[in-house]
Amino acid sequence: MIIILSLLIGVIAGLRALVAPAVVAWAAYLGWLPLGGTPLAWLGHVAAPCVLTLLAIGELIGDQLPKTPSRKVPLQFGTRIVAGALAGAALGTPSGRLVGGLAAGAVGAVIGTLGGAAARARLAQAFGRDRPAALIEDIVAIVGAVLIVCAAR
Repeated sequence: MIIILSLLIGVIAGLRALVAPAVVAWAAYLGWLPLGGTPLAWLGHVAAPCVLTLLAIGELIGDQLPKTPSRKVPLQFGTRIVAGALAGAALGTPSGRLVGGLAAGAVGAVIGTLGGAAARARLAQAFGRDRPAALIEDIVAIVGAVLIVCAAR
């Protein structure tokens, strides 16, 4: 089950790169995700969720700007894969599945990046503009990340 949740948190990273690690960091900080004594213990220190949340908010705002590059350009795509891998590894670590979670999170990020871009394009076409589609994607990413982390508890 944890590998599926790691895959799903990766999908969230494909939608919004920094939402997944921010929510995972909050879970670690609140003690929902026991990462103490692991290579990912730093996610549970107060600075990690605060910094990642600020970066995620910046990403949510930046995504609304017309000159924001496509999520499929190499830097954006790579960032999503790394974020998905990190979030997936964090979910897998408490059950001894750091590597499996990392791999599942990376795969999920690829799925989320490509699938999210296609879904958003279809939604934007249906609405006749991009902003409503972007806001729906934001909500799906935030709510989805919270639900996935809660399921991993």
